[in-house]
This record gives sequence, C-alpha cells and structure tokens, in this order.
Amino acid sequence: MGQGFLQIGLTLCIVIAITPLLGKYIARVFLGEKTLLDFLMNPIERSMFVLAGVRRKDDMTGSQYIRAVLYSNLLMGIPVYLLIYFQRLLPWNPNSFGAPNWDILLHTTISFVTNTDQQHYAGETTLSYFSQVAGLGFLMFTSAATGLSVGIAFIRGLTGRKLGNFYVDLVRGITRILLPISIIGAIALLVTGVPQTLYSTLDVRTLEGGTQYLARGPVASFEMIKLLGQNGGGFFGVNSAHPFENPNGASNLIEMIAMISIPAALIYTYGIFANNIKQAWLLFWMVFVIFVILVGVTAVGELQGNPLVNNAFGLEQPNLEGKEVRFGWVQTAFWSVMTTATMSGAVNGMHDSLMPQGIFSTLFNLFIQVIWGGQGTGTAYLFIYLILTVFLTGLMAGRTPEFLGRKIEKREIVLASVVLLIHPILVLIPSAIALAYPISLSGISNTGYHGISQVVYEYASAAANNGSGLEGLRDNTLWWNLSTLVSLIGGRYIPIIALLLLADGMSRKQPVPETPGTLRTDSLVFTSITAGVTLVLGVLTFFPVLALGPIAEGLKLASGS
Repeated sequence: MGQGFLQIGLTLCIVIAITPLLGKYIARVFLGEKTLLDFLMNPIERSMFVLAGVRRKDDMTGSQYIRAVLYSNLLMGIPVYLLIYFQRLLPWNPNSFGAPNWDILLHTTISFVTNTDQQHYAGETTLSYFSQVAGLGFLMFTSAATGLSVGIAFIRGLTGRKLGNFYVDLVRGITRILLPISIIGAIALLVTGVPQTLYSTLDVRTLEGGTQYLARGPVASFEMIKLLGQNGGGFFGVNSAHPFENPNGASNLIEMIAMISIPAALIYTYGIFANNIKQAWLLFWMVFVIFVILVGVTAVGELQGNPLVNNAFGLEQPNLEGKEVRFGWVQTAFWSVMTTATMSGAVNGMHDSLMPQGIFSTLFNLFIQVIWGGQGTGTAYLFIYLILTVFLTGLMAGRTPEFLGRKIEKREIVLASVVLLIHPILVLIPSAIALAYPISLSGISNTGYHGISQVVYEYASAAANNGSGLEGLRDNTLWWNLSTLVSLIGGRYIPIIALLLLADGMSRKQPVPETPGTLRTDSLVFTSITAGVTLVLGVLTFFPVLALGPIAEGLKLASGS
C-alpha cells in the first residue's frame, strides 16, 4: 500500500515539474514564436496550406471559426466511416474482418470524431489494423487537435486577441505538439514491452495442450496518441488493462503522465497569454487540490474493501475485484480518477467494480468537466466557471463584473449558461428514458442503485466526451448506439459553438481601465470562491442522481444489507 501511494506522489511531482515547461512550449507554438521544430515542420506546413488554400495570417471571426470546426469534422468523419465499411477490401486485415453493423459503425465514427472514443465493441475482434491506424488513429490526432485549437482560440478571445485561424491552429497542434510527443512516447512504450507489429493473431499451444489466440498489432503508436490526446479508445476491448497496451509499472507511469500533461499545461499557457502567471498557478492549485481530494476519497473506499465480502469471510482486505495485479488497487483507483478528470476515458481496471466512493468521484469528474478537463475545451470550461464567479461576486459587491479588463454582460452570461446547462440536459433526460424501460432499453446488469449509476455514467461519459463506462452495462444495442449519439454530438459541438461566440465577443470589447474598485481575480480569496462556485453548481445540478446512485449504494453497503 505504501508503495502505491508513493507512486501517486511521484506522478504528481512529475506533473507539477513539467507543467510550466510544456505550458511555455504550447504558448510559443500558438503565439507564432520560434520553436526547435521550425526547420522541419515549416516547409511541410507551407505545402499543406498552399494545397488547402489557407493563408496563415488570415484571422477568423467566431462564426467563421465555428464553421471551420464543423465542416472539417464532418469531412474527417465520412472517409473514416467508408474506410471501416470497406475494410475487408483494404490492406492490413490479417483476420479478414468485415464491416460492423451500421449502428455500431456510425456510433464508433462519431465517437472518435468528437474525441469521445466511447467503444461498444472490442477492437481486436472487430477492426482491421488499417482501420485502427489509418481510420481511428487519424481521428485521434485531428479530434484532439480540434479541442486544443478551440481551447487556444477561447484563451485568445478572453485576453483580447483575435481568435486566429482554425486550420493553422489544427495543423500546428498536430505537427508541433501531438505528433512529436506521440513519436517519443511510442518509442518509450516499445521499450517497456508494448508491441508494434502487423503480424496476425498469434496461435499459442498451452501447457494443457489447448490453443490460445493472442491478438496483437501496431499498439504502441495507437496507445500514445490515445492517452496524450485524451482519446481513450483502446486497441483492445479491455483498454489499458490489457498487458499489450500497458504491460508494467513503467508503461503505466508513462501513460498517466501522457493523460494529464496537456490539460495541466494549458492552465499555465493561459497565464502566459494573459500575462498573469500568478493567476494561472492559483487556478492550477485549485484544480490540483480538488483532484487530490477525489483521489483520496476513491483510494480510501478501495482500501476499506467491500464490507459484505470481508464480513462473510472474516477478512480485512482492499477491494481487489476488477483490478490488475500488475498495478494493484492503488494505481487503479488513481487511474480511474485521472482518466475521468482529464476526459481521457482509458481504463487500467474495471470501473464497474469500483466501490461507491470511486463511482462518486468518477461521476463527479464527468459532471463538472474541469478537473482537469478535456483537451483544450476543459480549460475553457474552467474559465466559464471563473466568469460566472466574477459575475456573482460583482453583483454581491455592487460593481460591474469585469474579467481581464473587459465587462461581463448579458451576452456572456447567456453563453456561459448554455455551456453549463446543455450537459445536464444531455445526461439526465436520456438517462430517465432508459431507466423507464429497464428491460428493453437500459440493459442494466446490476439491479438497484448500482444499475442507476451504470445508465447515468454511460450518458455522462458520452456528453462529457470521455468514453469510459461501467462495463456491466449491455450497451452494444441499437438503443445505446443511437441514443448516446445525441449526447456525443450535443456535448461536443453545442459548448464549442457557445465558447467561440463568447470568446469572439470578449475579443471585440474595449478594455476598461483598472481602478481601485476593480475586482482582482488573481487572489487566493477569489480563487477559493471560484472553487466553491464550481463545486456548488456541479453538485447541486446532479445531486439527485448522485444520491440515488453511489451515495445510496455506499450507505447500503455500510449498513451491511
């Protein structure tokens, strides 16, 4: 146990150390400053922009940026859908897989386009190597770069700059950040034992004389962008709990650092854009403290174990169900909080086996989406809460709300409210419909309070573009494949539209001179208020669901019934 907590501490120390380094680098990339990769990437980028008819210095308005996001995402999804549909005719298909059913194919394509990567299939028995690498791998880069671009555009607007050019941001996000780090990370994973091969499934004779089939493939390259880009979709059905995706403690550490590195660094990047590093660190520590508390709550729950099991057998042991012995219960608890906090969705153990405290923490992350949040968009959501806090404190103090020298008015509050309200709508309404038909629609495998958590978690994961799930749910059905599409699409694009319109409006406002009465947002008191507003809004919105799910389940277990 002590070793596991020591590993958590080591991981968090690494995150703190790399945050300013990566944050500065990301800022240089999107401020157009020189980087070490210029000599290699500049000629490639110029060729791409010439072929696409894009001029690098052409800034977009909010509506133009929105159209570019929507059109590009549509054009990226169609060829991937067709590629998977015709995968039997394409190369790198050693197992001769045909096309999946239309509903699971549509769900998979849109899921990867939206950076959700929610999987209702097992990759090793459904998709060819070519579909995994050329189709889903392509979308994992572009969807992550899309979210990163939107986050940077939002930061630009808040700090009074023009939003920039989406196509330039998309390309630079891939060529300067995602691709080089993925290459280095994939090599590191290869060293730890993650395979990278095009050979077909391996037939192995067991000691008992039987035959075992070991799926393999080009996993290392797929795995790194899966985690770095907060994609989360596994090459294999059991994701990073599979020994070929995550063979040992070293690979586990690399993958966890990859998950959290960009979301954490983007907070520091904001500080550089706003020329206010103090505020960036205050926000970083606010998120960090909440994250550590959630890790502690989850770890304590797993350490105490299941009282029904322990009492029945006279044991005192942690909850070992659904855990990989390579990592132990501590690392699985830590990973489960991190993957839902960063909106990655990858798993190295089964979330359905978590104790109620762990399910509470993971659902809480999916509900508020800012600890640490998704690729780019999570940082934007954090500032939505900051804007609301400025508005509320301004009203209480009797002053006009201002943020970074610009007034917060009706339009900004309406758009911020859209970002916050669309999420519960896309989670609670479809959950209510599914729970109204527990046999025909919901597919609950565990009755009672846990079954409610299974259903709500699936829609919360879809709407938050996370992709993980409580896998006891029978979700590969027509209902789940189509109903979650509503949450996938709405949870991705409605907030993006509102964020970009808000940023565009802020960028056009004339700055207001600072006066002695101006509310400072880079103080410990204001940051503490922001944390309170974030927690109160998140908990109040979803409290009935939490009360009927993990809280009720925890009380039931504690009572011994």
